[in-house]
Amino acid sequence: MSSIVRIGLDTSKNLFQLHGVDEAERVVLRKQVRREGLLRFFRELAPTVVGMEACGGSHHWARVLTELGHQPRLMAPEYVKAYRKRNKNDPADAEACCEAVSRPSMRFVRPKTVEQQAAQMLAGVRDQLVRRRTQLSNQIRGYAMEFGLVVAQGLCRIEALLLEIAGSETLPPLAKELFALQGREFAQLQATLREVENKLMAWHRQSEVSRRLVAIPGIGPIGATMLAMKVSQPEDFRSGRTFAAWLGLTPKDHSTAGKTRLGVITKAGDPALRSVLVAGAMAVIQQVSRARGTPSPWLAELLKRKAPKEAAVALANKMARTAWKLMVSGEKYDPAHQALSQTSNAPAMA
Repeated sequence: MSSIVRIGLDTSKNLFQLHGVDEAERVVLRKQVRREGLLRFFRELAPTVVGMEACGGSHHWARVLTELGHQPRLMAPEYVKAYRKRNKNDPADAEACCEAVSRPSMRFVRPKTVEQQAAQMLAGVRDQLVRRRTQLSNQIRGYAMEFGLVVAQGLCRIEALLLEIAGSETLPPLAKELFALQGREFAQLQATLREVENKLMAWHRQSEVSRRLVAIPGIGPIGATMLAMKVSQPEDFRSGRTFAAWLGLTPKDHSTAGKTRLGVITKAGDPALRSVLVAGAMAVIQQVSRARGTPSPWLAELLKRKAPKEAAVALANKMARTAWKLMVSGEKYDPAHQALSQTSNAPAMA
């Protein structure tokens, strides 16, 4: 065991596959251990580098291995995939992790703390509740339409619709009972969502980074908190463009033979964070279309050439770069500086 210098670890719920090599890159370890034996194995092993895919549970094991003196390295699964030979199975995955972690150019994921994971859980629970509320409200509307009851759009109309259903004398008793059941679930979702959003706002008020990010046009408290939660180490990105590319807001590059071919955005990275930025950008564009506020020269020129949704993606890209700059520098958002920068760049981008 003392000759092992690097281990690839394929994680799961109960069975873990190990693949280790020595200084001469000879395979000296191929072993499968159960969950209860993994901790005992690494406790008895001399400190070494351990490569894992960044997936569910990997951040927990990275913290555990760090406490034992090892050097865990988390990697994006798509980067590890290139080093897997032929068929996919646990031994092949562990071997690929062991090989990938040795590459000098490999990019690693910083392990999250338990506080960071709890904060991200808060954002995830809110997203799940919002989706469930939307699903339930659409279901109530759909069933009501079958009985000839139609209301205008908006969540605020659901309660009025349920009251109308409860007072109807033409609906069958069974339908009224089921609508009442859905109404109680809708009310419970609303109450739970308010509770979670209050916790999220409390986290936002306590975070100095989140309070600075919310000053950026198009980024509200939800987007600011998600950026502060999910990008705890912004200096890991070389530039704002790298950060935007990580979010999937840059076009796919399929260039060859000196010919540049750019496609649609990659949609890589965190989909929830990207969707929040795009939604915020779309809100800014809607305000511009309604002649509310003064748009920047850059955005005004962009809207003349692009469709609103395409412009929203470009604006979200710029918002992400601005957010990265503020997170790295610790500065506050300066609208005057932003306007001057966009004015100087407007002719070149027109």
